[in-house]
Amino acid sequence: MKKNILIVPGDGIGQEVTAVGKKVLDKIAAKFGHEFIYDEALIGHVAIEATGNPLPEESLEKMKRSDAILFGAVGHPKYDNDPSAKVRPEQGLLRMRKELGLYANLRPIKLFDELLGASSIKPEILKGADILFFRELTGDIYFGEKGRKNNGDTAYDVAEYSRYEVERIARKAFDAARTRRKKLCSVDKANVIETSRLWREVIQSIAVEYPDVTVEHQFVDATAMLLIKDPRRFDVIVTANLFGDILTDEASQIAGSMGMLASASIGDGTGVYEPIHGSAHDITGKGIANPLASILSAALLLDISFGLKEESDVIINAVDAVLKAGFRTKDIADATTPAAKILGTNAMGEEVLQRI
Repeated sequence: MKKNILIVPGDGIGQEVTAVGKKVLDKIAAKFGHEFIYDEALIGHVAIEATGNPLPEESLEKMKRSDAILFGAVGHPKYDNDPSAKVRPEQGLLRMRKELGLYANLRPIKLFDELLGASSIKPEILKGADILFFRELTGDIYFGEKGRKNNGDTAYDVAEYSRYEVERIARKAFDAARTRRKKLCSVDKANVIETSRLWREVIQSIAVEYPDVTVEHQFVDATAMLLIKDPRRFDVIVTANLFGDILTDEASQIAGSMGMLASASIGDGTGVYEPIHGSAHDITGKGIANPLASILSAALLLDISFGLKEESDVIINAVDAVLKAGFRTKDIADATTPAAKILGTNAMGEEVLQRI
């Protein structure tokens, strides 16, 4: 198989972990006889510094021409501490999603048994948890009208959804539920918010087409509680942009660390694969970032965009083997982890490569 993969490291540790993810793709290509042709593009703070634009046109054109994108992260403390900044790294991320039509963000929350002790949640509550989130990506308050009034003393962000936007992600979530435990939980706030009432209405109308899938509706506040109380009750969760952003970060604690969670942003064209963690400038350049989420994102890329399930499973099994051997990065180590088993970014990547 011959495919074009665009590497978009972005900011902070994104550059460190994506380099490891690329090495894993190289190893898979060599092992299975594929040819992956790479290019690289700027986004985020590094793009602003180089061009003044968080997503340069050149980068966008490369994205549209690629078969899949391995992405890192965007963000920089400079902008976090200046809410008045008109140009921000995150604008590049939002535009990328919009221009590529990436309306569904898939976040698998699967716990490796070896990391039961890495979470702050009791192991007996966590063991066996396996959740697949579908977060809508192109609507909600992130893309609605926003601004200030009353001399800047009042701010507003408008949440907006169309029936079509809810329908298209709902169908992807229902289809995924059919391949798993045939359970779908739709999360909203329909007792208060009008967009949530439309959301629930659409989910109910589509559910009749999937009689084999059991559908549950939960308010977002109840879901936040149940994710911690009883994560094993969930199989596939589908929800709006803002709720999905918050709930998936909460769910990262099921896996022990954000450094373990991969994600796929897909639509009807080029898919983007990335760890759910941010740019983490507090550890940038220290060589201690966990590369496993980027490696698992590469596995998702092979499976979802290229249909290479066997190759994807090889990567996942290699990660499992590394964890079984006791190796950890700092974020997933605990008091029982020997110092010799706590590895940096590149060393952890090498352990995975050796097992592919």
